[in-house]
Order: sequence, then structure tokens, then C-alpha cells
Amino acid sequence: MTHLTAIVLTRNESAHIRDCLAALSFCDARLVFDSNSTDDTVNIARESGADVLSRPFDTYPGQRNAALEAVSGKTDWVLFIDADERVSPELANAIRDALAQGDSYAGWRIARHNYIFGKLTLGAGWYPDYQTRLLRVGAAGYDPARQVHEVVLLDGALGTIDRPLIHHNYKNIAQFIDKQRRYTAYDAKILYEQGVRPKPQNYILQPLRQFKWRYITLKGYRDGFHGLRLSLLMAWYEFRKYQLLRGLWRDHDVAVI
Repeated sequence: MTHLTAIVLTRNESAHIRDCLAALSFCDARLVFDSNSTDDTVNIARESGADVLSRPFDTYPGQRNAALEAVSGKTDWVLFIDADERVSPELANAIRDALAQGDSYAGWRIARHNYIFGKLTLGAGWYPDYQTRLLRVGAAGYDPARQVHEVVLLDGALGTIDRPLIHHNYKNIAQFIDKQRRYTAYDAKILYEQGVRPKPQNYILQPLRQFKWRYITLKGYRDGFHGLRLSLLMAWYEFRKYQLLRGLWRDHDVAVI
């Protein structure tokens, strides 16, 4: 029978880890891959019957690749789950159905329901929000160059599971702003490393395109004021990305003078 191990990457996730692991009881094994938590994450994980391994955090793909290496030879498939995500019984059954197809696939992507500020968000790009999380060991890995928004590299076919994974995403607007600031800084750095210089029109056209894409094309309007606010926030951070990019080039130009 196919052996499935759930892996949860953690750092200070004591508020989430117990419920997360409870929803993973259908798996043959559960591994908490911890990054030196200073709260009760590790104790709760062990009390819940999970195995625990610790590794200092370097990058997200680094952690995930290290976790895959740790279970190599011990399991056939891995299901990566974040501590603030939950697997419903319906999704658990769909995962087992996928595994029953054997080695026809190297990985499976799973649709995700994002709850933002406590509200299920189906527009503005947050659904179906496919995440490639069910991986055949030995046929999958993570691109080390993509340190944020990790990219899975598969040696084989990719399947799709439409039973959604539940994600308790941003709890409040402060958490949303904090994460978007970090994502925006990373995206600006990537553009800088690619040699992209901001043009005057980027500060207007790119945010407008982002808003139109989120609110109209991706149907953010279906979420009412909630969708409007998210679309406006993402347009603002598109503007900020080009501001940060301008700053990187300004510092570069000063340094070479």
C-alpha cells in the first residue's frame, strides 16, 4: 500500500499546530519540520503523536528540500501542509484517490480556499489558488532560486485535485501589510537583478493594470467591499514595488559614480 507522510514546516506555530495535525490523521506518518521554535510548537507536536525534526531556517525551498531528503526511502509520497492550513475529510479522500493512481503522476496540485480577515475570498486571485503540495518522493523538488512563492520541479506529470485545502490566511490587515511589504521588497529585488529599470509610466500603468486584473478579470467585485479593498491594496503594493526598484537603481548608480 502507498505510504503517505504529511510534512508541516513550523516556527512558533503553537496556536495552529494541534488542529493542523489532527486534520492529518489520515496520513501514515506526520512530520513537523521545525525551525527552532521558541514557543510550545515542538511539545504540542510530540503530544499529538507527530515526529519532529529541527533545522535552522535558511530559505523556504531549502527547508522543503531538506524535509524531502529526510524522508527519502521512508515514504512514497509527501503532503506539504502549512500550520495555518486544514485538510477536510473530503480532501483527505480525494488525496487517497489520487494516490491510488500510482506512479502515473509525479505531483498533484490542490485548490485552496483562502480565508482573509476571516472571510472566504473567491475573487481577486485567491481562488482556486492551486498549490502543488502532494509530491512523489524522488520525482519532485523545489527550485532553490525561488526563495519566496516556491516553485516545484517535477520529473513527471502534474495532476489536479479540486477539493479545496482550507487556508486561514491573513488574520487582519496589519498581518496582510507586513507580508506584502516583504513580498514587494523581494519582487523588486528580482526585477533589479534582471536588469529592469522603472519607467515613469510604470508608477501609474502597472498599479492600474494590477487593480483591473484583480477586480475585473479575476472577479474581485464578487466579494463586494472586501474584494475592492484587496484589489486596491494589491494595486498599492504594485506601485510600491516600482518605488523600491527605483531606490535600488539609485543606490547602484551612486555606488558606481
